[in-house]
Amino acid sequence: MAGTDSYDAICIGETMGQLAPASAVPLVDQPPLLPRIGGAESNVACGLAALGHRVAWVGRVGDDPFGRIVTRTLTGYGVDVSLVETDPRRPTGLYLKDPAPDGTAVYYYRHGSAASAIGPELADRPELRAARLLHLSGITPALSAGCAAFTRRLLTGRAPGPPLVSFDVNHRAALWPAARAAQPLLELARSADLVLVGRDEAERLWHTATADDVRALLDGVAHLVVKDAGVGAVHYARGERVVVPAPRVEVVEAVGAGDAFAAGFLSGLLDGRAPAQCLRLGHVMAAATLLSTADLAPLPPRPARERLLALSDADWAALRVPDPALFPLPSPPHFSGA
Repeated sequence: MAGTDSYDAICIGETMGQLAPASAVPLVDQPPLLPRIGGAESNVACGLAALGHRVAWVGRVGDDPFGRIVTRTLTGYGVDVSLVETDPRRPTGLYLKDPAPDGTAVYYYRHGSAASAIGPELADRPELRAARLLHLSGITPALSAGCAAFTRRLLTGRAPGPPLVSFDVNHRAALWPAARAAQPLLELARSADLVLVGRDEAERLWHTATADDVRALLDGVAHLVVKDAGVGAVHYARGERVVVPAPRVEVVEAVGAGDAFAAGFLSGLLDGRAPAQCLRLGHVMAAATLLSTADLAPLPPRPARERLLALSDADWAALRVPDPALFPLPSPPHFSGA
């Protein structure tokens, strides 16, 4: 495992056990279910690890099979789990994915989970200050009062300087309605160094109609990325506005695509890439996930990714996925218990 002084990124939040059909079949038809894992922040951690970064996931799991599946699976993806806490009394959270022609529904069973016992003291762990980047999301403060206190301390109560703190707004209406979540999420976003948010998500929360409206609301954030699903994404930093359209994708399932985009963008940032390439890499990661029923999908190999990042603007705008010539995908990885 990597030493704590060598992490490129630490991702913090709840990861749950997941039961999902092996193919896009509704649960009511009683398809066989695969035990997997799912969590926004650990999805980002796995994506960063797949892109060659040294990354750890910090969270809490129960002393149960799904807790062991979580740590085993993340280890298989190359994510350091040495900082994970195991709770002997509280269970690992669980959720079910229910595919349907009009979209996938998600059912959560996470009340009283091990992760909900995260408290503000976690923000004071010295290991967190040793990473280049910390990544968390707006899911965590919705889990419990302790989780909310932790998120506030890490974002609004931190000292100036490194590490860079990335915040994906990631509003989950099933956890807290927009009317209650809007102000806390806005305060947290304004305290981050880097914010990722969906245009429609921002409109639901803050009544902003355009990406430029979101920028006006978060004008003090050093890096802002506003995603607009199949349309594209905009990056704002240092007075510059960079737009990269999304490739056309034959979508199998959308769950996890936002996390994949975040991993791609953050990877580009860590590698010192230009904003347009960071956005392209985010789109590449998201597109691979949109082709899969799993939250963690296989990626095009590195040479193919670099060719995609080097396309002319015209060729990028014409890209359709899947494309065997430009967007080849390896076979999905297999991990024991995942």
